[in-house]
This record gives sequence, C-alpha cells and structure tokens, in this order.
Amino acid sequence: MFTSFRLKLLLVTALVASACFVASSVSASHTWFNYHWARTSNPFTLMLGDNVSGSWDPYLTLVSADWSLSSVLDTVVVPGKTNPKNCKPIVGRVEVCNSKYGNNGWLGIASIWASGEHITQGTVKMNDSYFNSPSYNKPEWKRFVMCQEVGHTFGLDHQDENFNNANLNTCMDYTNNPLSNQLPNAHDYDMLETIYAHLDPTSSVSSVAASTNGNEIDHNNQSTWGQSIRTSSDGKASLYVKETKDGKVFTFVIWADDTH
Repeated sequence: MFTSFRLKLLLVTALVASACFVASSVSASHTWFNYHWARTSNPFTLMLGDNVSGSWDPYLTLVSADWSLSSVLDTVVVPGKTNPKNCKPIVGRVEVCNSKYGNNGWLGIASIWASGEHITQGTVKMNDSYFNSPSYNKPEWKRFVMCQEVGHTFGLDHQDENFNNANLNTCMDYTNNPLSNQLPNAHDYDMLETIYAHLDPTSSVSSVAASTNGNEIDHNNQSTWGQSIRTSSDGKASLYVKETKDGKVFTFVIWADDTH
C-alpha cells in the first residue's frame, strides 16, 4: 500500500511539474532586452508610414488595427516619407515598405534603432521577390509576416522560433503554416502592458515627420547587419545587432523557405 501511495504521489508531482512547465512556456516573457519607445503617457500613438503598394494596403490597415487593440499602444497609418526601394528610417516613427528586394533569402525584415533602451525609429520591409510567388502570395502569409515585423518595432520578440511545432495562435510565433498565426494573442497584449508599464520623462515618438539619423542598414548586404546574436530552429540567424555612433540597430529576419 505504501509503495502504491508513493507511486501515486510521484505521478501527481510529475503531472503538476509538467503543467507548470507548459504554463511557464506559454507565459514566458518575449520582450527583447527591455527596448521600448519613450513616452510620457499611455496609451501613446505610433505612426506607421505607408510606403506600400495598393495590394499591401489592406494588410497594413488590418495589422495597425490589430495592434491598436492594446491598452497601452495605438498605431495610425500615415503617408509614408521614404522611398520603398531603400526604405530609409524616419526619426520618431516606423516606415513600412514593400518592393522586389531580390532573391536574397529574406521574406520579411524589421530594423529598429535604439539609443540606450529607447527605440527611436524603425523600418519594416516585405520582399515581393518572394511574395509574388505562388507559395507566399497568399493572404495568410502577408498578414502573418506584416503583423510580426510591425510587432518587433514595439519591443516584442518572438514567442517561439520553432517552425515545426504546434502554432501558438500569434503572429509572433514562427510557423510553416500561418493560418492560425495571423493576429496578436492575449499574451502579446500582456507583454506590451509589461513593456510600457512605466512612463518616461521624455518621448522618442514623433507626431510629425522628421529626418533620418543617417544610420541606414543595407538589407541586400547582410554584412552591414552587424553580429548575429540568435538563431532559430532551422539554424538560420533570426536577430542581428549593429553598433552605431548613436546606439544600436536590431534587425529581425523571417527567411523564405527554400523548399517553397
């Protein structure tokens, strides 16, 4: 009887530990190094510069609305102030672009400039060299990649970087089948509340179009992205960092699948 009781106790303990592990995995933090936009009040409004073509406009509008459901952050789509061919950053806002950037391996890319822990500007680029192909020219792929890259510009990291496990029902999750990964989920909104729980004495968010700070990244030249600091389950680099005279530039990459 004692042995049976011990076995039952060990089984219950194992099940509880397993449940705690799953819960902690799902609720794990996915901020990246405490980077955030400085602002003096919540909710704050971040401008998304529209440098995308008409075929991409609906996805930018949807993604802006999806992220604006956050209690601490609103986004507004405004006329773009850059050339989509190079998509140079503009201080105080995020420029969103699409173009045929070439068969350079990446499907979507986001670069975020930071001074100290404060984000100062960002760019998001959708690579039509791949999105024009039958494999990626699909609504679920366009919304998924757009949602994830824009999400990075707020200070959010990936929730998961394994392409082959079950989807987490968030666009911040790597996947080979994005049908259920097109939107932020509750944990993404919770993380935004954590990131922006404090206020700052000054703001790095601009309500008017300023100029670039001159520290552009050549997304067709991987050697300019800086050092790879993390790889995903497929062995490819998913995050780069480059030191500049003004701070750092972080570049998040979704690579195109060579088998598509």
